[in-house]
Amino acid sequence: MSMFTGIIEEIGIIKEIFTGKITVFCDKVLEGTKIGDSISVNGVCLTVNNLGINYFSSDVSPETMTVTNIRNLKSGSKVNLERALTLSTRLGGHIVTGHIDTTGKIISITKTGDFYTLIIGFDKLYSKYTAKKGSISINGISLTIAECGDDFVKIAIIPSTFDSTTLKLLKTEDSVNIEFDILSKYVEKFLSSSDNNNITVNFLTENGFC
Repeated sequence: MSMFTGIIEEIGIIKEIFTGKITVFCDKVLEGTKIGDSISVNGVCLTVNNLGINYFSSDVSPETMTVTNIRNLKSGSKVNLERALTLSTRLGGHIVTGHIDTTGKIISITKTGDFYTLIIGFDKLYSKYTAKKGSISINGISLTIAECGDDFVKIAIIPSTFDSTTLKLLKTEDSVNIEFDILSKYVEKFLSSSDNNNITVNFLTENGFC
Protein backbone atom coordinates (compact mmCIF):
# COMPACT_ATOMS: atom_id res chain seq x y z
CA MET A 1 0.00 0.00 0.00
CA SER A 2 1.35 3.43 -0.95
CA MET A 3 1.19 6.30 1.50
CA PHE A 4 1.14 10.06 1.13
CA THR A 5 1.56 13.09 3.38
CA GLY A 6 -1.25 15.30 2.10
CA ILE A 7 1.24 18.02 1.17
CA ILE A 8 0.44 18.88 -2.45
CA GLU A 9 3.42 19.10 -4.80
CA GLU A 10 1.73 20.70 -7.77
CA ILE A 11 -1.55 21.28 -9.57
CA GLY A 12 -1.98 19.14 -12.67
CA ILE A 13 -4.39 19.54 -15.58
CA ILE A 14 -6.49 16.71 -16.97
CA LYS A 15 -5.43 16.00 -20.55
CA GLU A 16 -8.16 13.43 -21.14
CA ILE A 17 -10.41 11.22 -19.12
CA PHE A 18 -12.74 8.46 -20.18
CA THR A 19 -14.01 5.16 -18.84
CA GLY A 20 -11.13 3.38 -17.17
CA LYS A 21 -8.39 5.85 -18.08
CA ILE A 22 -7.05 9.25 -17.01
CA THR A 23 -4.14 11.28 -18.38
CA VAL A 24 -2.73 14.28 -16.49
CA PHE A 25 -0.44 17.08 -17.67
CA CYS A 26 2.14 17.83 -14.98
CA ASP A 27 5.80 18.54 -14.31
CA LYS A 28 7.21 18.17 -10.80
CA VAL A 29 5.63 14.81 -9.90
CA LEU A 30 7.27 13.23 -12.97
CA GLU A 31 10.73 13.70 -11.42
CA GLY A 32 12.01 10.25 -10.47
CA THR A 33 8.67 8.64 -11.33
CA LYS A 34 8.57 5.37 -13.19
CA ILE A 35 5.83 3.06 -14.44
CA GLY A 36 4.24 1.25 -11.51
CA ASP A 37 4.71 4.14 -9.07
CA SER A 38 1.77 5.72 -7.26
CA ILE A 39 0.57 9.31 -7.55
CA SER A 40 -2.26 10.85 -5.57
CA VAL A 41 -4.74 12.64 -7.85
CA ASN A 42 -7.17 14.72 -5.78
CA GLY A 43 -6.43 12.31 -2.95
CA VAL A 44 -7.00 9.15 -5.00
CA CYS A 45 -4.06 6.75 -5.18
CA LEU A 46 -3.48 5.86 -8.85
CA THR A 47 -0.80 3.69 -10.43
CA VAL A 48 1.23 5.15 -13.28
CA ASN A 49 1.05 2.91 -16.38
CA ASN A 50 2.33 5.33 -19.01
CA LEU A 51 4.73 8.28 -18.93
CA GLY A 52 5.48 11.11 -21.32
CA ILE A 53 7.60 14.26 -21.25
CA ASN A 54 4.87 16.24 -19.51
CA TYR A 55 2.17 13.76 -18.56
CA PHE A 56 1.32 10.42 -16.97
CA SER A 57 -1.61 8.07 -17.47
CA SER A 58 -3.34 5.70 -15.06
CA ASP A 59 -6.15 3.20 -15.16
CA VAL A 60 -9.20 4.06 -13.04
CA SER A 61 -11.44 1.26 -11.79
CA PRO A 62 -15.25 1.49 -11.95
CA GLU A 63 -15.29 1.48 -8.13
CA THR A 64 -12.99 4.51 -7.98
CA MET A 65 -15.13 6.35 -10.53
CA THR A 66 -18.21 5.61 -8.43
CA VAL A 67 -16.99 6.61 -4.96
CA THR A 68 -14.76 9.62 -5.79
CA ASN A 69 -15.13 12.94 -7.55
CA ILE A 70 -12.94 11.77 -10.42
CA ARG A 71 -16.22 11.02 -12.16
CA ASN A 72 -16.86 14.80 -12.29
CA LEU A 73 -13.54 15.68 -13.93
CA LYS A 74 -13.15 16.56 -17.58
CA SER A 75 -10.43 17.70 -19.96
CA GLY A 76 -8.96 20.91 -18.55
CA SER A 77 -9.94 20.22 -14.92
CA LYS A 78 -7.23 21.01 -12.36
CA VAL A 79 -6.23 18.42 -9.76
CA ASN A 80 -3.95 18.19 -6.73
CA LEU A 81 -0.94 15.91 -7.23
CA GLU A 82 1.47 14.23 -4.82
CA ARG A 83 3.95 11.40 -5.25
CA ALA A 84 3.92 8.54 -2.73
CA LEU A 85 6.19 9.19 0.23
CA THR A 86 9.58 7.50 0.63
CA LEU A 87 11.67 6.70 3.72
CA SER A 88 13.51 9.99 3.18
CA THR A 89 10.35 12.10 2.82
CA ARG A 90 9.48 14.59 5.55
CA LEU A 91 6.03 13.81 6.92
CA GLY A 92 4.80 17.39 6.91
CA GLY A 93 1.08 16.54 6.92
CA HIS A 94 -0.34 13.25 8.20
CA ILE A 95 -0.51 9.67 6.94
CA VAL A 96 -2.82 9.54 3.92
CA THR A 97 -3.49 6.24 2.12
CA GLY A 98 -5.15 7.53 -1.03
CA HIS A 99 -8.23 5.37 -0.37
CA ILE A 100 -11.24 7.69 -0.37
CA ASP A 101 -13.90 7.07 2.28
CA THR A 102 -16.63 9.23 0.81
CA THR A 103 -17.32 12.47 -1.03
CA GLY A 104 -18.61 15.60 0.64
CA LYS A 105 -20.00 18.92 -0.53
CA ILE A 106 -18.78 22.43 0.02
CA ILE A 107 -21.26 24.24 2.25
CA SER A 108 -19.40 27.53 2.38
CA ILE A 109 -16.06 29.22 1.82
CA THR A 110 -15.43 32.49 3.64
CA LYS A 111 -12.43 34.78 3.85
CA THR A 112 -11.36 36.70 6.94
CA GLY A 113 -8.30 38.82 6.35
CA ASP A 114 -5.79 36.58 4.57
CA PHE A 115 -7.28 33.37 5.95
CA TYR A 116 -10.12 31.16 4.74
CA THR A 117 -12.74 29.04 6.48
CA LEU A 118 -14.12 26.02 4.68
CA ILE A 119 -17.21 24.10 5.80
CA ILE A 120 -17.73 20.66 4.26
CA GLY A 121 -20.84 18.50 4.69
CA PHE A 122 -20.97 14.71 4.51
CA ASP A 123 -23.05 11.72 5.65
CA LYS A 124 -23.31 11.78 9.45
CA LEU A 125 -22.26 8.12 9.74
CA TYR A 126 -18.67 9.35 9.21
CA SER A 127 -18.73 11.89 12.05
CA LYS A 128 -17.18 9.33 14.42
CA TYR A 129 -13.93 9.68 12.49
CA THR A 130 -13.61 13.42 13.13
CA ALA A 131 -12.25 15.30 16.11
CA LYS A 132 -11.40 18.93 16.83
CA LYS A 133 -7.74 19.54 15.92
CA GLY A 134 -7.67 16.13 14.22
CA SER A 135 -6.51 15.54 10.65
CA ILE A 136 -8.55 15.06 7.50
CA SER A 137 -7.66 14.81 3.81
CA ILE A 138 -9.75 16.90 1.40
CA ASN A 139 -8.97 16.30 -2.29
CA GLY A 140 -5.63 14.91 -1.12
CA ILE A 141 -4.76 17.93 1.05
CA SER A 142 -3.83 17.34 4.69
CA LEU A 143 -5.91 19.75 6.76
CA THR A 144 -6.65 20.29 10.44
CA ILE A 145 -10.24 20.29 11.70
CA ALA A 146 -11.16 23.47 13.60
CA GLU A 147 -14.68 22.38 14.47
CA CYS A 148 -16.82 19.33 13.78
CA GLY A 149 -20.53 18.56 13.91
CA ASP A 150 -22.74 15.56 13.21
CA ASP A 151 -22.49 15.99 9.45
CA PHE A 152 -19.85 18.63 8.77
CA VAL A 153 -16.35 19.86 9.53
CA LYS A 154 -15.07 23.42 9.64
CA ILE A 155 -11.49 23.93 8.52
CA ALA A 156 -9.31 27.02 8.88
CA ILE A 157 -6.93 27.34 5.92
CA ILE A 158 -3.74 29.37 5.74
CA PRO A 159 -3.10 31.49 2.61
CA SER A 160 -0.23 29.36 1.26
CA THR A 161 -2.31 26.16 1.32
CA PHE A 162 -5.27 27.90 -0.28
CA ASP A 163 -3.21 29.48 -3.04
CA SER A 164 -1.05 26.44 -3.91
CA THR A 165 -3.87 23.89 -4.24
CA THR A 166 -7.21 23.57 -6.00
CA LEU A 167 -8.95 24.87 -2.87
CA LYS A 168 -8.86 28.28 -4.55
CA LEU A 169 -11.03 26.89 -7.36
CA LEU A 170 -13.78 25.39 -5.19
CA LYS A 171 -17.25 26.85 -4.91
CA THR A 172 -20.42 26.05 -2.96
CA GLU A 173 -21.94 22.63 -3.75
CA ASP A 174 -18.72 21.32 -5.32
CA SER A 175 -17.94 17.68 -4.56
CA VAL A 176 -14.69 16.86 -2.73
CA ASN A 177 -12.94 13.59 -1.92
CA ILE A 178 -12.65 12.87 1.80
CA GLU A 179 -10.28 10.48 3.53
CA PHE A 180 -10.58 10.38 7.30
CA ASP A 181 -7.57 9.83 9.53
CA ILE A 182 -6.61 6.14 9.42
CA LEU A 183 -5.72 6.22 13.13
CA SER A 184 -9.37 6.86 13.99
CA LYS A 185 -10.34 3.72 12.06
CA TYR A 186 -7.87 1.59 13.98
CA VAL A 187 -9.21 2.99 17.27
CA GLU A 188 -12.75 2.14 16.17
CA LYS A 189 -11.74 -1.42 15.29
CA PHE A 190 -9.91 -1.83 18.59
CA LEU A 191 -12.92 -0.61 20.57
CA SER A 192 -15.31 -2.88 18.68
CA SER A 193 -13.29 -6.01 19.47
CA SER A 194 -14.99 -8.37 21.95
CA ASP A 195 -11.62 -8.75 23.68
CA ASN A 196 -11.52 -5.05 24.57
CA ASN A 197 -14.89 -4.46 26.22
CA ASN A 198 -13.18 -2.72 29.12
CA ILE A 199 -11.58 -0.14 26.81
CA THR A 200 -13.86 2.84 26.26
CA VAL A 201 -13.58 6.17 24.47
CA ASN A 202 -13.43 7.87 27.89
CA PHE A 203 -10.55 5.59 28.89
CA LEU A 204 -8.62 6.42 25.71
CA THR A 205 -9.29 10.15 26.10
CA GLU A 206 -8.21 10.20 29.74
CA ASN A 207 -4.98 8.45 28.83
CA GLY A 208 -4.15 10.68 25.88
CA PHE A 209 -4.90 8.27 23.04
CA CYS A 210 -7.59 10.41 21.41
